[in-house]
Amino acid sequence: MRGALLSVLLLAAPAWAADTDARFGAGDLARLADLTEPVFSPDGNTLAYTVSTANLAEDKTQSDLWRVGYDGTGRVRLTDTPKHSEWRPQWSPDGKSIAFLSDAPMPGEDEDDATTQVWLMPAGGGKPRRLTKFADGVEDFVWSPDGKRLALIARDPERPAGTPKPKNPPPIVTERYQLREDGVGYLDGRRKHLYVFDIASGRADLLTPGAHDEQLPSWSPDGRLIAYVTKRGVDPDRHLNFDIYVIEPKAGAAERQLTTFTGSDLDPYWETRPTWSPDSTRIAYLRSGEDKWIYYAPWQLAIVDVATGTERIPAPIDRCFTKPHWSPDGRSVYALVEQSRVTNLSRIDLDSGQVTAVTQGARFDYDLDVSRDGRIAVLGGGDLHPYTIDAVEGSGLRTLADHNEFLSKKQLAPTEAIRFRSGDDTQIEGLLVKPLDYQPGRRYPMIVRLHGGPVYQFSHEFMPDWQVYAANGYAVLAVNPRGSSGRGFDFSRAIYADWGNVDVRDVLAGVDHVVAQGIADPQRLGVGGWSYGGILTNAVIASDTRFKAAISGAGASNMYGMYGHDQYIREYELELGTPWANREVYDRASFPFLHSDRITTPTMFQCADADANVPCLGAEQMYQALRSRNVPTRLVVYPGENHGLTVPSYLRDRLTRNLAWYDQYLKGAP
Repeated sequence: MRGALLSVLLLAAPAWAADTDARFGAGDLARLADLTEPVFSPDGNTLAYTVSTANLAEDKTQSDLWRVGYDGTGRVRLTDTPKHSEWRPQWSPDGKSIAFLSDAPMPGEDEDDATTQVWLMPAGGGKPRRLTKFADGVEDFVWSPDGKRLALIARDPERPAGTPKPKNPPPIVTERYQLREDGVGYLDGRRKHLYVFDIASGRADLLTPGAHDEQLPSWSPDGRLIAYVTKRGVDPDRHLNFDIYVIEPKAGAAERQLTTFTGSDLDPYWETRPTWSPDSTRIAYLRSGEDKWIYYAPWQLAIVDVATGTERIPAPIDRCFTKPHWSPDGRSVYALVEQSRVTNLSRIDLDSGQVTAVTQGARFDYDLDVSRDGRIAVLGGGDLHPYTIDAVEGSGLRTLADHNEFLSKKQLAPTEAIRFRSGDDTQIEGLLVKPLDYQPGRRYPMIVRLHGGPVYQFSHEFMPDWQVYAANGYAVLAVNPRGSSGRGFDFSRAIYADWGNVDVRDVLAGVDHVVAQGIADPQRLGVGGWSYGGILTNAVIASDTRFKAAISGAGASNMYGMYGHDQYIREYELELGTPWANREVYDRASFPFLHSDRITTPTMFQCADADANVPCLGAEQMYQALRSRNVPTRLVVYPGENHGLTVPSYLRDRLTRNLAWYDQYLKGAP
């Protein structure tokens, strides 16, 4: 069925045609390029980076490597494999080569047998060669400072080397406390470990055997140690106490625990590796709160002395830090700092603790790199443009790489920052996009968008679906209710073990605010979100019947049923406890399902069938509850997809289908 459906989609060429209208449309989704992973060459004169785009012929998202000069010239594509992807470019220490990850097969190798491996190519482009051949592939890697070895992360093989692949997959057997992980599936006894790989000989030495996982390797500049992140204890699945360890890069070396805080020291969720100071004496990393607070506590910038293990927080502010990079003199650290609705590149002085914003204004910075001579490149964007790579200079930002120039010819709706008071007088913030043809004094149908997380926030970043809705005559309201990040620990933990309560009231207060402004038509209100946005959507429509259409994506409401079914067993027990011991808490968290008889809003439920983050069970149960009561409803399942959709035809289908659902119930369209 999947193959037949894909053939139909690919043969329907007009459906793939990009929107030639001046307005941004669903057909423009496939034109968007996503830039990631900027990294300076050793001399600071060039950057390599990854560009992900839609490969419509294969109906998949594909990544390739690019490079550009720091002066903005010489932008060239380094890889172009029609059916495969390349990512994580890393310059060799001498700057002559670039190593990277690729899922491409070797010549003559069966496509189905190909795994992600480390490849090497000349820095100026040319034919690459594969370096590694781990049975189950390589997840991550870094160069040694002398350029002769790699530190890499690889999972234990599924079967011994030389064993033929069985005709049918073997039974899945697990004794793990956490039994599933999105993108991996069911978890068995296999683990991810740190290896040192010799490039000349091809020999790989295992450094960290045992029933635990290692991630995020980082080689010290002096070459003496490799730092990495791991969880240890009797059962690492049962806690979030990640710590940084160091080990000498040789077989049989004894590892040493570096951080000792009884909470998360560099949870891999934050996509940030341990970062060595230029003199190899300190490591910058991220520290979260104690396990109890899971993701609600802000992630602080921390520094640990490698020799003594002394840890400190140089700038203890009630905000989140990510992606730290040292200045060449080792006296400061550059990092991304989240504030309400923005994330900016900032400089943290390690002596004074002063935090100084380097980028300004309504933008969302996502990554950065700092060269050995102090040049800075930042990856970020804003309301009207996706990520670009920019040089950070005294006069401001200078664009080095922009792969979405076509947007300059599109009419895009601006985003306005709004503030309003919730029922208990708490100030709530959000963003408002008016219809593209907005006329003051006229009311419009409005779609309320709810973000995932819940500890996340809507920021000043490019949101393609908002632009499509605005181009089709909708106002879009994006609320950052309590539980959101960007405003400190107390604001985030206001919904701890109490989902769908004050955050619902905050969302409804935002709706009242825009209605009172004369912008939104109170008789034509829609709501929707993905992940926790789907969970909150269910809570909103179970609490208020004013909404005429809802779309709940990758959501859940029967938390009794989700316990032990998704990947969050730790988080359930830390925040909600167990169902048998905390019935009142689970009843409260399951309010939309247990009281689905209160829902009258026509609702479309969506999910991805391989999602272990928020599995389809959550959407199916809510769909069935509404179908039982003859409330207009629909269930849409995206085959083979994980929590975040990547298949271009599915991404377009979701947006087109969402627009049609809202049109039907908010505009009376067929």
